[in-house]
Order: sequence, then structure tokens, then C-alpha cells
Amino acid sequence: MSHARQHGRDHWPIRQYKQAARRTRSSRARTVAHWAGGTPALSVLIVCVVVLVDLVGGTGEVWLPLLAAGPALAAATSRPAGVLGVGLLAVPLGAGIGVRHGMAAPELAVVLAALVAVALAGTLASALRARRERVLAAVRSVAETAQHALLTPVPETVGPFQTAVHYSAAAAEARIGGDLYALIPTPYGVRVIVGDVRGKGLPAVGTAALVLGVFREAAYDEPDLLDVVSRIERSLARNLGHDDFVTAVVVGHPEPGRLEVVNCGHAPPLLVRGAEVAPVDPVRPAPPLGLRALTGESPGLQAVSLDEGDQLLLYTDGVTEARDTDREFYPLAEGLARHLCDDPARTLAALHQELLDHVGGRLHDDAALLLLRKPVATAGTEDADGPALTGSPVVRPLTAEPEPVVGGAFDDRAGAAWNPVRQGRWAAIMRRYQW
Repeated sequence: MSHARQHGRDHWPIRQYKQAARRTRSSRARTVAHWAGGTPALSVLIVCVVVLVDLVGGTGEVWLPLLAAGPALAAATSRPAGVLGVGLLAVPLGAGIGVRHGMAAPELAVVLAALVAVALAGTLASALRARRERVLAAVRSVAETAQHALLTPVPETVGPFQTAVHYSAAAAEARIGGDLYALIPTPYGVRVIVGDVRGKGLPAVGTAALVLGVFREAAYDEPDLLDVVSRIERSLARNLGHDDFVTAVVVGHPEPGRLEVVNCGHAPPLLVRGAEVAPVDPVRPAPPLGLRALTGESPGLQAVSLDEGDQLLLYTDGVTEARDTDREFYPLAEGLARHLCDDPARTLAALHQELLDHVGGRLHDDAALLLLRKPVATAGTEDADGPALTGSPVVRPLTAEPEPVVGGAFDDRAGAAWNPVRQGRWAAIMRRYQW
């Protein structure tokens, strides 16, 4: 043991020398690589072409001012060190060409001074450009953070549903826009909102944040989905301008096999049942959120049955109003039927790619897609929120009053009677979400 320690001490200076040598070599290599990486090839090529023309044709004196194009071009594409490197290459070569052709000293001095001035100006411009790029990167990072705080990522499964979301902002540089979505589990089941704020880009972000904040709070507090919508409406009435509004669809899943839909002037969701894709058109149309006071109309609650394997797609008008070169709208229902599969994420990815192909590569409006799928329970197992469903589901429109459950298990609007059935459902929800 002592011998090993002594052996290490005897060779310590040698090891330190080798490590220092490796650090020196790696430092030099990094310096050379950094300079080479910061030197644009096209700028160097321009300088070399001017020199080659002089060597071959002897007319380099005529092309001598063209050497300034090297540092000027490097300023737009390279780091300051690269621009300065191109300038240091161009000035001596220009001096050599001038001396070779016997240019007058004053004339050559003017040309070389111009080369030096262009190189220095290009270096300064490159430094300012790099600074602006760093600021832009920081702004984009803040925008991404704001988007993640505003539009929180949706997990692959929420409650009994497989879920997927795809969002594209028209202001691509900011990566955030006026479309909104949220999907949260609550004591009253999973609740979803997809909406579109009037306008697009950053001016609409504040309104989207307001709607989402009120929805996330009310979804936990209000047993009735219509009361959730009413709280959003009251908040917008206090904070929006006269010309501002938000179209939205709010969906709730209060019990197995049943969805509740409240549509406030938004595009109807698409219900997928087997190979059929059909819109869930509102039986009682309602104005967008923020405009109820102008019309006096209240939204109605619509019940939709949901069987195993059924899917529901919620979206914004940035998808359905996307046009191709012939000004044709994107056929969302047909596209969904073509790309439908058991994985919502794959379905939305294929759908979004087809949408981009339809418009030619870039959307001109915010676009959001949110897909819910009720997975098929395996044999001998129960669904996540109750026994496996049987029978053929149907679409049942409702009035503004919710449909009570047969047997009086609960009626949210009529006092939310607390009985053993409802208490058992509440306990199951508490255990599932670990509240």
C-alpha cells in the first residue's frame, strides 16, 4: 500500500507535465477550430478568386476593390473573429497585388485603407448582430417559458382518456398565440376547454391567460359545467373591450359513457365513432364568451354519449380556415378519417403535417388540435372511471338544464345531493388522483 502511494508521488511531476501538454494542445486546437469555424468559406473564396485572377490573367489590379466584399459578406454570416480574419487575409494580399503591378503609393494606400475600414466596420456589425441574436434567443426562451406556463403540456393519459395536443402559433418567432386549451382532472371528472381569442399573436395572449386562469379555478369549484362557463363569462365582461370576445368549447366527463358539451360560438367538435366522423353541432347556439350581455342568450348544455374506442377532436378555426393556393379550405373531417388510429399523438402528427402541406408549409393563423380517445378496455377489466360500457351510444341534445341521472344519483344543479353512490364515486376519484 505504501509502495503504491510512493510510486504515485515519484511519477507526479511526469503526469502533471503530460496533462499540461495535453491541455496546451487541446487549447491550441480549440482556438484554431474556433477561428476556422468563425471564418466563412464564401468570403475567403472571394478573396482567393481575386488573387487567382491576378496570378492567371494579370488583371488583379482592376479587381482589387472587390477584396472588400470578403469582410462585408463575412459580417452578415460570421462571428467578429471570422470577419477580422478575412480582413487580415485581404489586406496583405491586396498590398501584394498593388506592389506587383506598381500601383502609385497614394492610390494603393487609399485602397488598403478602404479594406481596413470595411473589415473594422464588418467586425463591429458582426458583434452587434451577435448581441441581437443573443437577445432574440433570450426573448424566445422567455416566450417558450410563458407558453409552457400558459398552455401546460398535456400528458398521454388523463383520467380515462388517451390525449394528445398539437399547437402552432401564427407568430412563429414568439411560439405563442391567441388559441388556448386546457385539460384537467377535477372532482367532477375530466374537463376540457379549447378556445380562440379574437386576434392573434402576442396581443391576444393576455386574454387567453385570463380565460385559462378562470377555467382552471372554476373547473375545480363548480359541479355544473354551465356554472364554469358563467364564471368565465363574468370575468371577461369585466376585463375585455367592447370589440373583444373568445369563442370556446367546454367539455366535461361527469360519469362513464357521458360527455357534456357547452359551445360558445366555436367550431363544433368532431366525434369519431367507428369509421364515421360527425360534427357535434350545438342544438342551442350561443354567442362567444364576452358577448352574452349584448344578446341576452345563455349557452345550453348538450350531452353526448361516449363508448369505448370513440374519439373527440376539438380544434380552432386556424385549422378549418387554412387555405391552399386555390383558396380551398382544409377538409378537417376527411383528413381526420384518413389518419385515424389508436394513438392520438400519431393521428395529430399526421393531421398537422397534411395541414402544412395543404397551406404550402406555413400557417397564417394560430391553430390548436386536441384529441381525446376512450380506450377499449381489455377483457375481464373495468374502465378507469367505472364498469365497461355496453350498448350503442347515441347523441342526445339537451337544453340548458342538465339531464339528471336515472335513480337520482346526483343532480348538480339541484343541490348536488350527497348519497352513497355519489360518495363512492368521489372516493374513487380521490384515490385515482391522490388527493
